[in-house]
Amino acid sequence: MEHQAVGLLEVYGLVCAFLAADAGCKAGNVTLEVFDKNKPANADELPVPLLVTVKFRGAVSDVREAMAAAEQVARETTGIVCTHIIPSPTEDTEKMLTISALDKD
Repeated sequence: MEHQAVGLLEVYGLVCAFLAADAGCKAGNVTLEVFDKNKPANADELPVPLLVTVKFRGAVSDVREAMAAAEQVARETTGIVCTHIIPSPTEDTEKMLTISALDKD
């Protein structure tokens, strides 16, 4: 996976994450890293009490295409928390991309 860009899309809820990931993978030649989750302290005030991060990997142009499609779908469902594209992640960032709390309570 080295020398591949990463697109990070944080959305409200797991269903939204799956829909956004599906749209992104269809729009660009990308792969997915494992999803991550976060339940913030103010979860009860959010549209959905779980934040999920979708991580796309590929060439910068493909990640941009994937992110654009994924963002559109996310906006139409529960919404977007934040987005970011890292064109060339550092080695330390690469290690962090594999961490996920999705399999933890």
